[in-house]
Amino acid sequence: MTTSKLTRQDVRMRAKHRCEYCLSHQEYVFGRLQIDHIIPLARGGSDEAYNLCLACEFCNQYKWTKIDEIDPHSKQRVSLFNPRQQNWVEHFRWHENGTEIIGLTACGRATIVALKLNNTLAVTVRRNWVKAGWHPPMI
Repeated sequence: MTTSKLTRQDVRMRAKHRCEYCLSHQEYVFGRLQIDHIIPLARGGSDEAYNLCLACEFCNQYKWTKIDEIDPHSKQRVSLFNPRQQNWVEHFRWHENGTEIIGLTACGRATIVALKLNNTLAVTVRRNWVKAGWHPPMI
């Protein structure tokens, strides 16, 4: 990645040190949160700040070069959530128990599928974060 150290620091600060997809905070994940290209370089994206977000290792690996996915309700292919252009709370909400992310829109539902936001490990870890009083995060 050719992104400058200052730009990477700005991305981390802008994201409040949490994944911009699943909202996991840097303090609670094992690996360092990663700089993600919202539109991957392989798909024509750039290293400009408007195309960068902070992602946990799971979200970043599941997203890979994806830019769209099938919405499980409408069966239509839709663009994935873009943290630079969209507001998280308009597309997602937390289940009342705080462990699962619920998609409110086609984009939200498709992003949950593509990034496996409610995979078994994520839900298990979030359950423990809830018990510790660390989760769900304030948005």
